[in-house]
Amino acid sequence: MSLSAATLARPSVSAEALDPLELRAAFAQFPQGIVVVGAEIDGAPQGLVASTFTVGVSLDPPLVTFAVQHTSGTWPRLREAASHLGVSVIGAEQQGLCRQIASKDRAQRFAGVDYITDDDGTLVLNATPLWLKTRIYNQFTAGDHDIVVLEVLDLAADATRGGLVFHQSAFTPLPSHEA
Repeated sequence: MSLSAATLARPSVSAEALDPLELRAAFAQFPQGIVVVGAEIDGAPQGLVASTFTVGVSLDPPLVTFAVQHTSGTWPRLREAASHLGVSVIGAEQQGLCRQIASKDRAQRFAGVDYITDDDGTLVLNATPLWLKTRIYNQFTAGDHDIVVLEVLDLAADATRGGLVFHQSAFTPLPSHEA
C-alpha cells in the first residue's frame, strides 16, 4: 500500500475495524530494543522478555518504561514478590536468550543462562550492553497491556557490546560503537 494525499484524506476507521495482523505488521516497521526484566524470587530466577522498552522517559527522577500483556503469568509474580527488578538489554550475540526466556516452559527459562543477583533479588544477565537496577515507580492500564514505569537506581553500560533490535518480526543485531 502506498501513502498518498488521498489515503490520508479518507475517513479514519475505528480501532475495531483495524485488522490485528495488519496492525502487527505495521508496528513491526519500528525497530525496538529487547530487554529481560528479572528478579530472583524464593531462590529461583524469574523473568520476562519485553520488546516495548523505552528509555529517557525522565531524567529527574530517572525513569524507563516497558509494556506487558495482561495475559502474562510472570509479571504478577515479579510485581508482587520483587522489591527490585533488573533490566538487561539483550546484546547482539544473545538473541537465543529471547526465545528461551520467553518460552512457556518456566523450568527451562534460565537453564544455562549466565546471570547475577544481588541482596535485593535484582537479576541481570551477564555480558549485556546495558543493565539497570530498578524499582516500580508506577503502573497503569493501556488497552490489553499494562505500562510499567521503573525508577533507575543503578546501571552499567558496555559500549563494546552491540545491541539487538526486533524489526520486521526478526531479531537484528546492531554493531558496537567503542568509545
